[in-house]
Amino acid sequence: MAAEFDAAKFVIQPDQIWGKGQLTQIEVFWRKHCQFLKEQGYILRPRYQPDWKPSWLGTSNSFVDFEDGVTCIRPLLDAVRADGTLVMLKAVNPIEMPDEISVGNLLSSESMASPRNHCVHYLDILGPPEGSKEVFIVLPLLVYIDRAPFETIGEVMEFFRQIFEGLEFMHENNIAHEDCKFDNMMAEAQHLFDGPIHPLNDYMRRDFSGPASVVTSRTLKPVKYYLIDFGLSKEYPPGGPPRLEEPPWGGDKSVPEHWLPNAPPCDPFPVDVYCLGNCVREQFLDGNEIRKPKQGFEFMRKLVDDMTNADPQKRPKMNEVVPRLNAIIKGLSDWHLRSPILEVGKRLTFKQRFRYRTKQLVRMARGIPAMPKP
Repeated sequence: MAAEFDAAKFVIQPDQIWGKGQLTQIEVFWRKHCQFLKEQGYILRPRYQPDWKPSWLGTSNSFVDFEDGVTCIRPLLDAVRADGTLVMLKAVNPIEMPDEISVGNLLSSESMASPRNHCVHYLDILGPPEGSKEVFIVLPLLVYIDRAPFETIGEVMEFFRQIFEGLEFMHENNIAHEDCKFDNMMAEAQHLFDGPIHPLNDYMRRDFSGPASVVTSRTLKPVKYYLIDFGLSKEYPPGGPPRLEEPPWGGDKSVPEHWLPNAPPCDPFPVDVYCLGNCVREQFLDGNEIRKPKQGFEFMRKLVDDMTNADPQKRPKMNEVVPRLNAIIKGLSDWHLRSPILEVGKRLTFKQRFRYRTKQLVRMARGIPAMPKP
């Protein structure tokens, strides 16, 4: 007789690099809090339920072929709210990250309600449950910026416009993000796909019934973009202590003032400007080790060079950057904004070029703007 499955023992051990569908250490944490979250109105997927049994057991297939074989390795997990809304839960230790909740709550407050506020909205705060230190932040379920490829330069410029405006709004309210990197920017873009995508494997549908396919574009169905992750963010009220922090911090390891010999405390606001400029540089202008540069963005070069000046005193402030970006956008022709996103060195074939131009001409005739605003 086969031994009864025991999920409590089906766990990757600390000395294991990779498992075969076992629960990771952070998943043990989620499973432990499953009932608490249910009582608060949030249901986790079957993998984290007390009675879970891997659906691939007894089959000849690999765990990677099954929805409940997708593993979580971060303190972030999706859930279904009682009203059916798909959300993301983030477990935070308020002692280790004292500003994440306060800054997020402030940016989500009615006093901060503004079309210029492009910071992710906190939907709820749960806990901590009895015997636990973690608080759960309830967030909208967002999508990585480039999971659905940008189709036109105009779509990218709308992304720039929203994110630049969002960082300007934070700085205007004396809040520095302090980790302004590409993967801390996300999109409300579920509507671009043929159904809900899986939060931890976004190339599959949520129910693993097949691959997730992009079925429309940002031009036809505009997207909202958000700055996320306020784990390092801080509010610096006027008249408070000097706006200085000990370097280094954040995910961008190229900030010049962080790597000076015996680097002194530095102002996080110019660091934010640098990181945002460097994001544009690495993702679009020059590329990096995993992304190739894109054609047609040289008009951003002067602004990006100024934002990434090695001397933080010479970088423009965000309330100077945004008007410059708007002036750049205003100076671009409608046809340039409708130009395709191509890697440097790539060209469309004659047939591709004909189809693309025809599609754009039809959109122009229908009055669909080249820069789609939500």
